[in-house]
Amino acid sequence: MTVLLAGCGKLGSAAGLRFAELGHPVTALRRRPELVPEPLRGMRADLTAGPPEIPGAPDIGIAVIALTADDRTAQGYSRTYVDGLRNLLDGLDRSDARPSRVLLVSSTAVYGEQHGARVDESTPPAPSSATAPALVEAERVLHERFPEAIVLRLSGIYGRPNARTLDRIAAGGTTADPDHITNRIHQDDAARAIVHLTTEVPRPANVYLGSDDLPVDQAELHRFLAAELGAPPPAEQRADPPAPTGKRCVNDRLRRSGFTFTYPTFREGYRAQIAARR
Repeated sequence: MTVLLAGCGKLGSAAGLRFAELGHPVTALRRRPELVPEPLRGMRADLTAGPPEIPGAPDIGIAVIALTADDRTAQGYSRTYVDGLRNLLDGLDRSDARPSRVLLVSSTAVYGEQHGARVDESTPPAPSSATAPALVEAERVLHERFPEAIVLRLSGIYGRPNARTLDRIAAGGTTADPDHITNRIHQDDAARAIVHLTTEVPRPANVYLGSDDLPVDQAELHRFLAAELGAPPPAEQRADPPAPTGKRCVNDRLRRSGFTFTYPTFREGYRAQIAARR
């Protein structure tokens, strides 16, 4: 079936290429369609400007919404994730598209800091940043229009060989907030989860948390990276007053859906990333 990809940045491209490998035609909406990788079909669209024209809409069976805000402010997020989503859904309605699966990429930022608590899909959103309320609103808008749609809340995505974190640790950078708990998912696993939930799960739930198996504090993560990079252990700098301790994301629902991680923890993922870097 045809896949509509609304947003085709790094994650959207990775998911689109996986759909294409499975034989699905993919149409990708992007402001700069020349950046859409082949064999995906790029189409120019600015979802913040109004509802897009969607050719071949009756053939669309899957719609994946993986938007990226250029302006990382509350207004920028609202314009991209809320207004852009509404415009996309209006475009689908006007084009008479009736996808059987709709998936929105959201973020575990909707949970806020949580002070070290475990969070899963049953945990109520409690956004603590200026931008996260727009994600909560986007999820609400989507489920209001498509009650059976899937929301995939991803934790921190990593996996690029030229990542700034690796550069900083390799150069002997300092670990700020060493006790802060972090959660992550490798970009390859994030893309695979999108394809898995839209093509392989007979009756998906409304919300999934996409994060690997092992939350880890900044100090342990940076010590591991330094050892793998052959760099000295980073010095630690604690905030005064202490920063919030973060949260521990639980991926049991995604695991129960039949999904398996290529990189179940940061160790496997960063070792692969560092090997690619070399």
